[in-house]
Amino acid sequence: MGRAFQNRKESIAKTAAAKSKVYSRYGREIYVCAKQGGSDPDANLALRSLIDRAKKDQVPSHVIEKAIDKAQGGAGEDFAAARYEGYGPGNCMVIVDCLTDNPNRTFGEVRNCFTKSKSKIGEQGSVMHSFEHCAIFAFKHDSEDDVLETLMEADVDVTDVEFEQDTVTVFAPHTEYAAARQALTGAFQSIDFEVDEIQFLPHVTSTISEEDQPMFERLMDMLNDCDDVQKIYHNAEV
Repeated sequence: MGRAFQNRKESIAKTAAAKSKVYSRYGREIYVCAKQGGSDPDANLALRSLIDRAKKDQVPSHVIEKAIDKAQGGAGEDFAAARYEGYGPGNCMVIVDCLTDNPNRTFGEVRNCFTKSKSKIGEQGSVMHSFEHCAIFAFKHDSEDDVLETLMEADVDVTDVEFEQDTVTVFAPHTEYAAARQALTGAFQSIDFEVDEIQFLPHVTSTISEEDQPMFERLMDMLNDCDDVQKIYHNAEV
C-alpha cells in the first residue's frame, strides 16, 4: 500500500497553525469516545488510543481530563458523526468526517467550503467506493515476519504488512482495529505506535495541477476552519 498513507490526512496544525483548534477537536473526540464506550482507557481501547495520540500531538493533560470528566458527568452536547463526500479541484476525491450537534449547520458549512473553492459536494457514497477503510499501525520493529505471525496467531485479518527503515506498518480492515491493537500490545510490551488509527486510503491518486493547487489549498483551509470538521481525507497528489 505504501507509506504515502501518512499524507492522506490533512492536519489542522499544518494549515492553520491553531493549537486551540487542535485541542478543541481532540477534546470533542475524546468526549464522544468516552461517552459512548466508557471513560476507563483500560476498558475502552479506542479511548486509550485516542489519548495516546492526543499526547503525542502535545494536547495538554487538562484538556484530556476535562473531556473525560464531562463524559462521566453524562451532561453536555449530544454530538453525532457526519460524513460528507465530494469532488475537489482537479476532480480529486474528498471525504470529510465531522462531529456535530447541529447537522443542518454543519452540512451548510461544509457545502459552502466546496462551493467557494469551485468544488462539488456529492451524495453519500459518491466517492467512498474509491477508498479503503483501514486500521493502520506503524511502529519500530526489526522483523515484519514476527509481527505477521503474531497477528495470524491472534486470528486477525491482515491486509498487508510492510517493512521500511526499521519500521513495520500493518494494514487491516477497520473492523479488525481492536483485535489487531490488542494482539500487538500484548505481544510487544514496549511498543510505541507512530501511527495508530483508522483512515481512508485511496485506491488511486489524482495529480493536482499548478493551476488547480490554489483552489485545492483553499478547500483544505476552509474545511479545517470549520469547528465541526474532525478529519479530511483525499486522493490528491499535489
